[in-house]
Amino acid sequence: MAKQNVLFLCTGNSARSQMGEAFLRQYAGDQFEVHSAGLEPKGINPYTIRVMNEVGIDISSQWSKSTEEYMGKMFFRYIITVCGHADQNCPQALWAQGGTRLHWAFDDPAVVEGTDDQKIAKFREVRDQMAQKVKSWLGELEAV
Repeated sequence: MAKQNVLFLCTGNSARSQMGEAFLRQYAGDQFEVHSAGLEPKGINPYTIRVMNEVGIDISSQWSKSTEEYMGKMFFRYIITVCGHADQNCPQALWAQGGTRLHWAFDDPAVVEGTDDQKIAKFREVRDQMAQKVKSWLGELEAV
């Protein structure tokens, strides 16, 4: 059976969508072909790489991608927006062919100002929330 394509989408593709991509690949990469993109890609935030390494997931081979890389080239069974801006501006062409669009709202850890400890704490918080949400969603899919 072919893997279903999943796209995590946010504005910058620098943190939340990268985490979602990595966790879903880690937990269910045998079931899904997982991707992430941003409406305005900015490159992966170094804190994202750091906090994912802390839980044993190396995302150094991932990169920040634009939705343009996927438009008209791939059908996504699931589009998961992880920020309000992406949810409001998600290109319909990405999911209009019968895909399911989901919205999982997470705070943007990249906007936190303060000390290094305060910033990394927010990235860890969002990372842990994302891990839990991905696990929860997989459980919901199994129950169907």
